[in-house]
Amino acid sequence: MSKYRPLLQHLTKSDAPFLNLSFSEIEMILDAPLPPSARRYSAWWGNNEGVRHVQAESWMDAGYHTENLDLNARTVSFWKIG
Repeated sequence: MSKYRPLLQHLTKSDAPFLNLSFSEIEMILDAPLPPSARRYSAWWGNNEGVRHVQAESWMDAGYHTENLDLNARTVSFWKIG
């Protein structure tokens, strides 16, 4: 089971067209800290179709993609695809 499954479940339950979450809120959903790379590199939050990372699978499999990443404010938006 993926460490990011709780995020997948959270997003799957939502019918909102977008969700703006802080990194702290995501960590509460995961019941675990995000890795340091999530706080430093925008690529960690990428919506890579060809090379999907386990964390991206959690939001993409739920029908979302990320936008409006702000590493300084530690927030990211999840937008419903389609």
